[in-house]
Amino acid sequence: MKKISTWICSALVCAIIAWGKENVAAAGPGTGNPVPDTNAPKPPATVAECRKCIVLSEQLHNRVAIADVVSGQVFWEWRPEQSNVQPQHLAWFTNTSDAKPVYCGQYLLVTASGGGVALVRIADKKTVFYAYAGGNTHSAELLPDGNIVSASSTGNFMMLFRVDTTSAPEAVYSRKYPLPFGHNVVWDQQRQVLWSAADHQLLSFTYNFNCSQPELVQQDAVNLPGKDAHDLFPVYGQQALWLTNTNNVYIYYPDTQKMEQYGSIQANIKSVSSGGDDLPVIIIRPKTSWWTDEVIDEKGNTVFYQPGLKIYKARWYLENAFSYPAVHEMKQCP
Repeated sequence: MKKISTWICSALVCAIIAWGKENVAAAGPGTGNPVPDTNAPKPPATVAECRKCIVLSEQLHNRVAIADVVSGQVFWEWRPEQSNVQPQHLAWFTNTSDAKPVYCGQYLLVTASGGGVALVRIADKKTVFYAYAGGNTHSAELLPDGNIVSASSTGNFMMLFRVDTTSAPEAVYSRKYPLPFGHNVVWDQQRQVLWSAADHQLLSFTYNFNCSQPELVQQDAVNLPGKDAHDLFPVYGQQALWLTNTNNVYIYYPDTQKMEQYGSIQANIKSVSSGGDDLPVIIIRPKTSWWTDEVIDEKGNTVFYQPGLKIYKARWYLENAFSYPAVHEMKQCP
């Protein structure tokens, strides 16, 4: 009886395999099915090999994603629940709000509306440092000694953190500073100041360069056209800053304190990022609420698109000579 059962089972397996082979759709001329495109572009094997890659703050999947423009594929992502962020802190990283390449493109500086701020190593996706700013955190910046400052819009403040990877996230040293409509922060290494477009003024702050007891002091304020300043980010290859608000996109030149309106797409731009001659200016213009599933250029042409994504900001994966030195290794307070 055992032998008969074995034979019956073997025959059944063979029949299933044969049925599967007969029912696999053929491909090629005359079949009505497309031939797989073996010559289609493939994404880079590693992020370090990127030539046309975009860092996305993507809220559908609550992640940072890196997309390759040539292949049109997302090939790297960081999700807090898949990293070493502790379970009780995952809510800090709800709704990724910004992600900036730092330390020569080896790390990402990440913020989330849930109040979290994180420094993520790209190679192994380890969260090497994270802390809680709170107040709907929109962006963050590295200071020259490795400390981090963030901007939050609910409560209107900046939070200055002492970076020490041995400290528990709840025990990280921090100081709070008022910042109207806190949405952005950018370090200017040439002028040694921190910039923030705060509602209707562009503010500059000096830093005391005391890693253990960091402090910021407001220096100057420049009036801006309009209000509700949103994104502030360096113009690639220039001593200038992109600035967006409710109605317009501008370029600000710190040396002359001149502001120029830029481009044809103006209203409700969440982020703007530029590259070299072979990379277009890319912007995020929401389709629904504050999200989009499409990164477009300044003329409205599609640069990257995946249906259904909820992209809040997009940055070219490039070095940032406005804010950081050419050789830039990860730092923390001793």
